[in-house]
Amino acid sequence: MRQAARTARYDPALGLEAYGLRAVDRPFPSHFHDHYVIGVVERGTRTLTCGRRRQVIGPGDVLLFNPGDSHACVQADGSLDYRGLNIPRSTMLALAEEVTGSRAMPGFSAAVVRDGELAGRLRALHRAVLGDKPELRREEALLLAWGRLLPGYAGAAETAPACRAEVERACAFIRSRYARHITLEELSRQAGLSKSALVRAFAKAKGVTPYRYLMAVRISEARRLLERGVSPAEAAVETGFSDQSHFTNYFTAFTGLTPGACRALFREEWERG
Repeated sequence: MRQAARTARYDPALGLEAYGLRAVDRPFPSHFHDHYVIGVVERGTRTLTCGRRRQVIGPGDVLLFNPGDSHACVQADGSLDYRGLNIPRSTMLALAEEVTGSRAMPGFSAAVVRDGELAGRLRALHRAVLGDKPELRREEALLLAWGRLLPGYAGAAETAPACRAEVERACAFIRSRYARHITLEELSRQAGLSKSALVRAFAKAKGVTPYRYLMAVRISEARRLLERGVSPAEAAVETGFSDQSHFTNYFTAFTGLTPGACRALFREEWERG
């Protein structure tokens, strides 16, 4: 039998809490929260009662609870694994203004939706927060998730602006500052776009998020240093990686080689030189 467990982390930069439930069998009696609750069911099925509606929920379902929504659930089959996000009203209001341009508290009409793309974005955000990933990565994961959540389920359809010149300004800024800490606020200011618009436009134009682009630039520069004989530890520091294992993991994922193996490939050339 799997052991029940709960993990949680509050992210002060994003203003929300991410938590995970594993192997939960107990029922949740009727209750409500003063904050928004957004979640993804990963395992198990339950009978959910929200308001006057009762329905069976299972893996892949996204749950959307507004503040004050009364809900309860009991186990139907298999223990529950669940990823959840608790979002205070103030955080949601700021996100609504950032994503939709309207400073109005959103309201979700459906408590359960089936949206694989939204579920994937919420999972990515959840992993980034619980994994304590860099702030730029966490913030863009939040905006990508909310870019689908709010327009899709509390407003108009999601659109991605084609802002190629603005995206190129952000890229140039990343290339010129790749070795230091870069925030999404800085990038949006350089591009002349809101943070939400920049993340969506960047992904559309480049096929990757700003954080992924930053990592690619760092790894490219690190490879050049390794080819010249710089040690992996020095290359990591010079390209903005504060943690050696973080550098090694990214370098290997991007190139298929460890930093040491890459350096060894060019050892004969720079030793002869």
